[in-house]
Amino acid sequence: MPLNALTPKPIEQVDARAWTCVDFISDVHLSAQCQGVYEALNHYLMHTPADAVFILGDLLEVWIGDDCLEQDHFEMEHACAHMLKQSSQLRPTYFMPGNRDFLIGQGFMDQTGMRLLCDPCVLETPSKRILLSHGDELCTSDVDYQAFRREVRSNKWQADFLGRPLSERHFLATQMRAQSQLKQSRLAKDKHAELDPSACIDWLERFHCELLIHGHTHRPMRHELTPTLAREVLSDWETEAAPQRGQALRLANGQLQRIEVF
Repeated sequence: MPLNALTPKPIEQVDARAWTCVDFISDVHLSAQCQGVYEALNHYLMHTPADAVFILGDLLEVWIGDDCLEQDHFEMEHACAHMLKQSSQLRPTYFMPGNRDFLIGQGFMDQTGMRLLCDPCVLETPSKRILLSHGDELCTSDVDYQAFRREVRSNKWQADFLGRPLSERHFLATQMRAQSQLKQSRLAKDKHAELDPSACIDWLERFHCELLIHGHTHRPMRHELTPTLAREVLSDWETEAAPQRGQALRLANGQLQRIEVF
């Protein structure tokens, strides 16, 4: 079944005006090979003081379909679902699909209790309107990726992929990931995916927001787009890097700060 048949209607706007502390994370890239990242995320979710947590895509390195949760040997996926259910019981936990985990569907959302977000989504806070996105759709100069993105987000492609056996899906996903890593390794640093500033400004003006928060590029920093508009890039999570990377962006009492998770 296509993704739209698996997921509930996503939330287009969230009212956060009653909250004093909100956290944003993305690009955690959970996998069975990264136990350290799983442990760091679990500790963070159990101890953050945030009133709500927003996960803006690529929580998982890859997701090949919710039916993997019906198989006992997908241990990491089961552990992840359990961890997120605990988080959802502590506070509202919102999820926006990224370019790695866009096949997450109704089964996963039901098991975790998370709330599904549109991309983009507007967050109404006491101090400002914030636009949330994973960010990949705004990398408009990467024509090949945008064509690939349209293909894999189509109902036809997803129906075909999800109709294949889990073992075949796992093999295909591994192949696609290897091809992506090879392509990235061959690019100069200044050629890696970046958001188009004019596209960011267009979105911010269209949704009447002054700040865009997103992930995807793994280059955490603030970009001033105009005197009144800006974007904040979220950190990826990597325990094997030197130095290690892993941050949450926290909005508390109207002020943004980056919280080192590990």
